[in-house]
Amino acid sequence: MTYRTGVLSSLADAGAPAWSALLARQAPAGEPNPFLSYAFLHALHESGSACADTGWQPQYLALWDDTDEGSELVAAMPLYVKSHSYGEYVFDWAWADAYHRNGVEYYPKLLSAIPFTPVTGPRLLARDDAARATLVAYLCAQQQAAGMSSTHVLYPPAEQAAQLHEAGFMLRSNVQFHWLNQGYADFDAFLATLEHKKRKNIRAERRKVREAGVTMRRIRGVDATPADWRFFHRCYRNTYAEHRSSPYLNLDFFQRIGATMPHNLLLVVAERDGQPIAASLVIHTADTLYGRYWGAIEHVPCLHFETAYYQPLEFCIEQGIATFEGGAQGEHKMARGFLPTKTWSAHWLAHPAFSDAVERFLERESGGIEAYMDELNERNPFKD
Repeated sequence: MTYRTGVLSSLADAGAPAWSALLARQAPAGEPNPFLSYAFLHALHESGSACADTGWQPQYLALWDDTDEGSELVAAMPLYVKSHSYGEYVFDWAWADAYHRNGVEYYPKLLSAIPFTPVTGPRLLARDDAARATLVAYLCAQQQAAGMSSTHVLYPPAEQAAQLHEAGFMLRSNVQFHWLNQGYADFDAFLATLEHKKRKNIRAERRKVREAGVTMRRIRGVDATPADWRFFHRCYRNTYAEHRSSPYLNLDFFQRIGATMPHNLLLVVAERDGQPIAASLVIHTADTLYGRYWGAIEHVPCLHFETAYYQPLEFCIEQGIATFEGGAQGEHKMARGFLPTKTWSAHWLAHPAFSDAVERFLERESGGIEAYMDELNERNPFKD
């Protein structure tokens, strides 16, 4: 079958109905990944958080099936021209440095990912296998024609990583930490499954927050007010300020998703003496909760764990949500019941010598990841 191809500089060129219909096909038995939704991606672009000016120039690949009855978007791929490697969470700074030291340009590069979001999800959106195979071929043709140094596909599901590997991409693995709901009746039932020391430490951390006079309030997205979003963004900015860096996301972005996808959002606000002092934002579907952003304007011991982990865990148990993805990195999550989970990325480098060097590096790194996974699993926080 022959498809019409195109490159989208804005999701508006596809339109929300067509994009949403294609995304729905990726999860026929459940709710689509919220980070691939038109609302989330369009908010990133239109707010100026991820755009050409910030080094994230959208160049989405798209395929249409044109018939007498009309035109259908049958495949698409989130794709950006990147002028840096910030906001990716799969680190290639050493590769860029090696290019620079040898007088070869590494940027711009092509990147398929959700900006600032280390969450696994489909990157090859397609109506069927034939459209997906054509999309991969289109990607390979585009990366050759564009003259970019490289193409990187971050956090695809394992089956899509394998398909990209067959198309000539090198695979890289990493580790995240996810919590799995075993049908716990309540938070105490979850604690009862942990080793005694882990259980005792969690109770002590929660007690410190209570004894500091802090109370917690959960606000569903549909109930969040403009003042709630302004305070959360203040906390979010403060986190970056404490690390002497600039925040990726602006208030306009959070206000946009608050208006367009409120059913996927939960704010957790910590208060003392009736005044908010900290907040976290998680994004969720009926099946999965994703820990995303956190910040505070006042330091309280253990408040981060309460706001960003224990309150969302309680929410998962109450709502029957099966998985809590804790985000990038963080071995400390294991002590709180999160288990290691392998993630994937796929990489193509145009320069033959650098491609060979990176391939050898990835082979060595892969062995290290496997050993690391074995070590982590030996430190399982649950009772035998």
